[in-house]
Amino acid sequence: MIATALQDLFGGKAAEAVLLSLFHQGETYGRAAARDFAVSLDGVQKQLDRFERSGVIVCKRQGRTLVYSWNPKSRLTSRLKDLTGVIYDGLSFEAKEALFSERRQPRAKDKPVIRQL
Repeated sequence: MIATALQDLFGGKAAEAVLLSLFHQGETYGRAAARDFAVSLDGVQKQLDRFERSGVIVCKRQGRTLVYSWNPKSRLTSRLKDLTGVIYDGLSFEAKEALFSERRQPRAKDKPVIRQL
């Protein structure tokens, strides 16, 4: 597990998992964020609920899964996204590859999940 300033700012690993997952993938669901960051599903779901109540993220149902994404109507979202982007950009390539190694969407065979710039 890689600790970032998001963990200190928002008081836990679950908040860090949610924000970085949303930033990297654009949308996420509880089990995926919990699995990527090796944190409890309950903690991630509670954090998703908190962010949704604050209006920073929105939720839609896809089958039985609740999928969360950034709320484009919230003025706070762009600021939080910028802050998360600063932290995300500060992660090493190896750290990003370790955290987000699982594919969430179809890709060409042997195409890397993380692009190295």
